[in-house]
Amino acid sequence: MKNIRNFCIIAHIDHGKSTLADRLLEFTKTVEGKDLQAQVLDNMDLERERGITIKSHAIQMKYHKDGEDYILNLIDTPGHVDFSYEVSRSIAACEGALLIVDAAQGIQAQTISNLYMAIEHDLEIIPVINKIDLPSAMPEEVEDQIVELLGCPRTDILRASGKTGEGVYEILDAIIHKVPCPKGDPDAPLQCLIFDSVFNSFRGIIAYFKVVNGVIRKGDEVKFIATEKEYEADEVGVLKLTMSPRDEIRTGDVGYIISGIKTSKEVRVGDTITHVKNGAKEAIAGFEEVKPMVFAGVYPIDSEDFENLRSSLEKLQLNDASLTFQPESSAALGFGFRCGFLGLLHMEIVQERLDREFNMDVITTVPNVSYKVYDRKGNCTEVHNPSGLPDITLIDHIDEPYIRASVITNTTYIGPIMTLCLGKRGILLKQEYISGDRVEIHYDMPLGEIVIDFYDKLKSISKGYASFDYHLHDYRPSKLVKLDILLNGESVDALSTLTHFDNSVNFGRRMCEKLKELIPRQQFDIAIQAAIGAKIIARETIKAVRKDVTAKCYGGDISRKRKLLEKQKEGKKKMKQIGTVEVPQKAFLAVLKLD
Repeated sequence: MKNIRNFCIIAHIDHGKSTLADRLLEFTKTVEGKDLQAQVLDNMDLERERGITIKSHAIQMKYHKDGEDYILNLIDTPGHVDFSYEVSRSIAACEGALLIVDAAQGIQAQTISNLYMAIEHDLEIIPVINKIDLPSAMPEEVEDQIVELLGCPRTDILRASGKTGEGVYEILDAIIHKVPCPKGDPDAPLQCLIFDSVFNSFRGIIAYFKVVNGVIRKGDEVKFIATEKEYEADEVGVLKLTMSPRDEIRTGDVGYIISGIKTSKEVRVGDTITHVKNGAKEAIAGFEEVKPMVFAGVYPIDSEDFENLRSSLEKLQLNDASLTFQPESSAALGFGFRCGFLGLLHMEIVQERLDREFNMDVITTVPNVSYKVYDRKGNCTEVHNPSGLPDITLIDHIDEPYIRASVITNTTYIGPIMTLCLGKRGILLKQEYISGDRVEIHYDMPLGEIVIDFYDKLKSISKGYASFDYHLHDYRPSKLVKLDILLNGESVDALSTLTHFDNSVNFGRRMCEKLKELIPRQQFDIAIQAAIGAKIIARETIKAVRKDVTAKCYGGDISRKRKLLEKQKEGKKKMKQIGTVEVPQKAFLAVLKLD
């Protein structure tokens, strides 16, 4: 056990984690020859196309140093704030972390929040400055920032380049000398912490775990403590580039188990595996439950696909534990699911994965957040969906979630960023200069204001130089109103939103104008109205496609034309009563791109 090292790589998005992981795999000869490609561990097509890591990946390396063989278990993690739950799970399975900072960009928001997460778990931090081969690299300045943040001596900071391979051997030596070996008792009852799972259509569900105490062998009878289900360990092994079976996995090591589990509900990330006989009594303190930030309805385009969508979401949830869902129905869209996501990028990725991995075509409604609604008797209900809001006469007040946001940027962009945050009802708490021309601004902001387009706007006004990180802070009373969109007097619940009173009229007007462009013309007039309660605040009309029925009446008495027009009017009226308005998928997404 003294020769095992478990460590993860944490950094802000695009600071070169996956490239450095490639070099580590290459220098330890874990991956050779034709398998050696860029971003070896990003094995999803989506990750390669977008150049981001979505899943954390575990892989085992062997390294020979000073006449001893060491086993290094590396977990490469995502850098985007929407996938920070993946990072927290990886950190729980490690004793050390490589903190990687880009030599050209310096410390950014996600670097700091991931670092705090690692420090809370008492991980040994090894700071590394990456990309020192870039012409724009400023390693001295970045070193100052790291010393200020970590309070470590300058000599502890390693310099490396994932592209050229410079400094990689120093990193491997630092991992061996600085990262502590796992603590655990090989003779104690078995306790394994599940930190990930995948679905395989031939073998069932495969769970990845770290052995905290005891030893697990092939053929053992094991039990999952949270679900209390018992299985036989058909195969256990370690994670190389592919799965590599072993007879036993000992304390401190990371591996996988296949036990023919068919249903996804039986495996929970954070659960503990133990033996059926003489097993451990209590589970390991795992990770906290994930809190979804953004909610959206996901509906199958064909209502017969409802059950297929359910099983696809369950399989996806195995691989992505931060996705939550529950069934709901909508008058406009039929049966579907209300899904909770960690952010807009997470929502986009889930939608894309449903399409690619399960061939599911889905409609996604406008994303919104959860509110606490208090009635006049003081009872509180949590509402995730505007259509679930009680009658306005029964509501005393509504509390909305506020986040504590930190934006790190160059001093040049402070003005526009403050304007953006204030426009989103942000409250400035403090600003502090980190080093030279870099400043960190702290805001309290309503979560509902940032879920739609805040991140994109922040990136564009700061030319990509601002980084953003947030966590849920508290709930505060707010003057919120439910904005309904009516088509010919019928409310379309999938387009309803909860918005702040001050923005409601402007928002309703823009919604009506946008829908007028997107909804195709019919044989009858369509009235699009935005309403708050019974009060209409905006209206647009889509004119009917008409035929000139009086064209054949030239000359003669006006009453002949009047008679034809009255006849046409009756027909239109009848058509309007039985006609339905088709709302295209583009209209549901229009709300996101109102600007």
